[in-house]
Amino acid sequence: MGMIYTRGNVYWIKYYRNGKPYRESTRSNKEADAKRLLRKREGEISEGKLPGVYFDKVRFDELAEEMLTDYRINNRKSIVRAEISIEHLKKHFEGVRITQITTPRIKAYIEERLADKAANATINNELKALKRMLNLGAKQTPPKVDRVPYIPMLKENNVRQGFFEHGDFLALKDQLPEYLKGLVTFAYKSGWRKEEIFSLTWDRVDLNGGIVRLNAGETKNDESRIFYLDAELKEIFKQLQEDRKKSEAILPYVFPNRDKSGKITDIRKAWKSACKDAKIGTRLFHDFRRTAIRNMVRAGIPERVAMMISGHKTRTIFERYNIVSEDDLIVASQRQAAYLETQTGTVSGTVHDFTIKKEASNGS
Repeated sequence: MGMIYTRGNVYWIKYYRNGKPYRESTRSNKEADAKRLLRKREGEISEGKLPGVYFDKVRFDELAEEMLTDYRINNRKSIVRAEISIEHLKKHFEGVRITQITTPRIKAYIEERLADKAANATINNELKALKRMLNLGAKQTPPKVDRVPYIPMLKENNVRQGFFEHGDFLALKDQLPEYLKGLVTFAYKSGWRKEEIFSLTWDRVDLNGGIVRLNAGETKNDESRIFYLDAELKEIFKQLQEDRKKSEAILPYVFPNRDKSGKITDIRKAWKSACKDAKIGTRLFHDFRRTAIRNMVRAGIPERVAMMISGHKTRTIFERYNIVSEDDLIVASQRQAAYLETQTGTVSGTVHDFTIKKEASNGS
């Protein structure tokens, strides 16, 4: 089947798969190493596998580019994040053979990124990109990856903390410029993402029906979404439509910029100033998303319905936003105390308890 020979002081092996000869250096001057490698390759071939030398030719750069191609042809919205992750991975793995990407080497990469002060969540995104490219390589025909190594992930503290109490929202709204007040009210109540609101156009609004909708492909999770306007938002949208008719340029955007010349792109300056004047500390626009979800749950809206309104596809992500505040815990304590007060004097097996059960039985 195979043979062992030398080139200079180095042992080489030769073996066949489907009639095709393969030659491989053992990088050793010991015949025993050559015998072991030949047995290994012949064992792989007998099991129907490609010989390991085939996988030794595949390098990180090749799989990285193939993963980005997969993102592009599938129109994945996270391609920018993937490109950033790959740029960091390249600094450690560029030119490296895939067979040399092992768990110890991956751990060395993690230590290197931690030394760079990269956040755990950032490193995990990079490790997920590495794992995806290896999995894509393993699924190809013929495969380019023999086996995907174990990739350890770092612990993340990804519970979202920021949210608005209603008084905080009203204080902020009062300090914002007039052109942003309707926008933040919609954000506060809908829980939609910033870019979804900034890009919202009038062809997505049905004022007669009181409906705002996003079509499939326009959202982060590629699913369509419908939001019903309450009385306050209907009045806001009607006023915005009236203002639009009076303006010189008819813009498609529901929430145009200050001078009504185009789309809102950046509100950081106005936002920062309003937070300061409202004396509510540093807040993020994304806090509206967390707040809307918490308010829906507090209002008794079923969580599945709340997820459909906010656009959360998985319950895991939804739970990160469903924040329990200190006030929630206080209310829970008060409600428990009130309940226990109604139970004073009720002891199982006592005459009082027996009387209640008997009266209930007679009533039935």
